[in-house]
Amino acid sequence: MSSQPLGVAVAGLGFGEKVHLPALEANQDLKPVALWHPRRERLDLACAESGLQGYDNWDALLADPAVDAVIVATPPEPRFDLARAALQAGKHVLLEKPIALHADQAMELQRLALRQQRSVAVDYEYRAVPLFMQAERLLRSGAVGTPWLVKLDWLMSSRADASRGWSWYSDRKAGGGVIGALGTHAFDTLAWLIGPVGAVQALNSVSIPERPGPDGAMTAVDAEDVALIQTMLSWQGRSDCSVPAQVNLASVARNGRGCWLEVYGSKGTLILGSENQKDYVHGFSLWLASSGEPLRSIQADADLAFPTTWSDGRVAPVARIQGWWAESMRSGQPMIPGLMEGVASRLACDAAASN
Repeated sequence: MSSQPLGVAVAGLGFGEKVHLPALEANQDLKPVALWHPRRERLDLACAESGLQGYDNWDALLADPAVDAVIVATPPEPRFDLARAALQAGKHVLLEKPIALHADQAMELQRLALRQQRSVAVDYEYRAVPLFMQAERLLRSGAVGTPWLVKLDWLMSSRADASRGWSWYSDRKAGGGVIGALGTHAFDTLAWLIGPVGAVQALNSVSIPERPGPDGAMTAVDAEDVALIQTMLSWQGRSDCSVPAQVNLASVARNGRGCWLEVYGSKGTLILGSENQKDYVHGFSLWLASSGEPLRSIQADADLAFPTTWSDGRVAPVARIQGWWAESMRSGQPMIPGLMEGVASRLACDAAASN
């Protein structure tokens, strides 16, 4: 592969334009070369702003020799078809999550990526946040001993306003709901920090059963906005060491406490959390307590710090994930987090959604 920067196209002009584009500009090994969006008028606005080539035809974008890889940052429903076509065309792929609507689609992408020998990254950006990485180091080093209980509360208020309009997020078949939005991160984080997710039980509900549609008429909502989940985790993959875990997810929690992970173990306690609902990177704090001692604040090791700080805290971890992806594309080594992690999370989400 050439030593020149890899040409990357971005599909999706929400998170893709706001976060992935500035993150790409921070990666010397990657170069944004094109944008894709199905609506030409929206695409033209983004291209005028960025100066990039625009495509509203996916096959035409994939035929562009300047495109080595694609970032699929669309809503969930079209991701599978776009990613499959990209892999078939020999492109590397970075997927937003959930990576597909169902686990069978995710596994098909995994088989195709292996056959095509392409690198597929999944944007589980919490794996790239310094304090989460510090928590992983502490847990691996035995700082809390063997975990006995794990509790993850993710209580957000982004959809607590019943006047917020109906969108794909309200439609379960389109990948909407709090399990796809937050659960996919939650299951991956638990699998990474503690171990593989086992059997899942969930109590799901729709608190706001209808929202105003584009025409102003009230439209039914069938995607859950609250999910109370219980599961068992295998500590570091050990079949003889199961850890009970409770996961509470909500997008309608007014004044919700944000994201908080608590790990209670045989030798101590680890707590990682943030009340900042506007920026899921800035605001996190980490505490650790050995047995019989009070909690003390822990800072991330210097080598985990971000090299650059953005006003939008989402950019830094996404840039780090993109950097790992570039290394994977160059080296041919497996991407982590990649499709293996994406499939595992999708299986757990499917199990939670089916309850």
